[in-house]
Amino acid sequence: MAKPIILAVDDDPAVVAAVVRDLRVRYGEDYRVVRATTGPEALELLADLVLKDRQVAAVVSDQRMPGMTGIEVLQEVRQQSPDTKLVLLTAYADTDVAIRAINDIDLDYYLMKPWDPPEERLYPVLDDLLRDWTYSHPDRASEVRVVGHRWSEQTDRVKTFLVHNHVPYRWLEVGQSDEASLLLDLAGAGPDDLPVVALPDGAVLQAPTQVELADALGLRTRAERPLYDLCIVGAGPAGLAAAVYAASEGLQTVVVERDAPGGQAGQSASIENYLGFPKGLSGADLTHRAVAQASRFGAEMVLARDVVGFETRGPVRAVLLDGATDIEARAVLVATGVSYRRLEAPGLDEVVGRGVHYGATASEASQTSGDDVYVVGAANSAGQAALNFARHAKRVVLVVRGDNLEASMSQYLVSRVLAAPNIDVRLRTEVVGARGVGRLEAITLCERGGDAEVLEARWLFVFIGAAPRTDWLGDAVLRDDRGFVLTGPHLPPGPTMGWPLQRGPYALETSVPGVFAAGDVRLDSMKRVASAVGEGAMSVYLVHRYLATT
Repeated sequence: MAKPIILAVDDDPAVVAAVVRDLRVRYGEDYRVVRATTGPEALELLADLVLKDRQVAAVVSDQRMPGMTGIEVLQEVRQQSPDTKLVLLTAYADTDVAIRAINDIDLDYYLMKPWDPPEERLYPVLDDLLRDWTYSHPDRASEVRVVGHRWSEQTDRVKTFLVHNHVPYRWLEVGQSDEASLLLDLAGAGPDDLPVVALPDGAVLQAPTQVELADALGLRTRAERPLYDLCIVGAGPAGLAAAVYAASEGLQTVVVERDAPGGQAGQSASIENYLGFPKGLSGADLTHRAVAQASRFGAEMVLARDVVGFETRGPVRAVLLDGATDIEARAVLVATGVSYRRLEAPGLDEVVGRGVHYGATASEASQTSGDDVYVVGAANSAGQAALNFARHAKRVVLVVRGDNLEASMSQYLVSRVLAAPNIDVRLRTEVVGARGVGRLEAITLCERGGDAEVLEARWLFVFIGAAPRTDWLGDAVLRDDRGFVLTGPHLPPGPTMGWPLQRGPYALETSVPGVFAAGDVRLDSMKRVASAVGEGAMSVYLVHRYLATT
């Protein structure tokens, strides 16, 4: 298979030669590095590569070139090869132009010249960009193949699990391709055996459970140690941050996650207000980096296991798992986050996973191409989803119960949503019904004080409310009437709390000593990625203080 291309563009022959040299040293084994000395030459070369179906992974262009600036070149590249990573080489005086290009042409990164030494200033940037590009363009020989019906809830669960765990897969719809028919014949699979999952090593799974799929993929589903210093329940931003800090500081750490790392943040198409990422980054990218970082320091990750109970066993805290051995630890961090609240409307439950979805990953937007998409919610997650769907769908309708977006959505998202030509915002409106045989066919909207309106619909994505997953904690860990965990100053004072120690509880400590809570699951948390990360890091400091006294 031909190597993907990295194209370097600069009008100065000496500079472009230096760029090509540095790129070949690092990436020459996996990529073909080519050059152009003018914008028109670069675009002519790109057009030829596109016609030959050659993949262009990245274009690195200088900004100041006669006749055609680097931004103009990269803007054309974005039109001809939308998935190509775009990097601008610029002088300090042009940084304002480069920052504007992040919004104007979806520039991926800009680098200040000179970039020496490349090991510090060039390679780390391109390593991340090329890793992201490679994940989006996997080698077909290493892909998982999923065969099933388009409007199947079980198939949707399998596809979602693969996406959330960053496993590249190829979707083959029953009856729509010879490859799908051949795989079903070879597997001897009937209608009740779908979906069929074919792994690169030749193994074939029929209607697998989440644990069976995780085991087959080589994901860890059981803890390895009899006792840990810290057990973290939930692998969202708070849990992953705690795992990084705890493991890096020498604590034996295990993270338990019932689905996949990332939580709600991991499904976000773009987190644009996270410190240090001027272009923003996807939730999947943030999650992938965090998991790699935690693993590097030695934190264990136990996936596809649901936590069903909690017990205090003397100085040890036990987390009870569904279908696996209990995990015992000297301290526990509850970081299970929240899940989207279910819409209570007639007909919706019958088509969940068949057109109605709670949350969405960035990669799911492409399947809505040419359709109308309805998004319910008014928080940042809904705004980000609407913008992502708008890149593919014919029209996106944002259904908002409140009087405006500004009350619950960041201003930068409000401005972009209102400016998008194919996004309609319907305020003071709710979904009051749905219907469909086998899949979603129509929804009923009702504006406050108005009549109900039935609309044809194939896609409905819900991003409303916050329902914490805390029933498994039992009565010992105090929660409010909605299920959010009480910590530190929110715990009731005096003997009614039943606090057994002379000291008061630490800031993130629950009503059970040694059990902490961080992130969205905690009462009165900020519900932002950065604050969850901060609480996760802070919890480790408090765990150290607790362990030092036990």
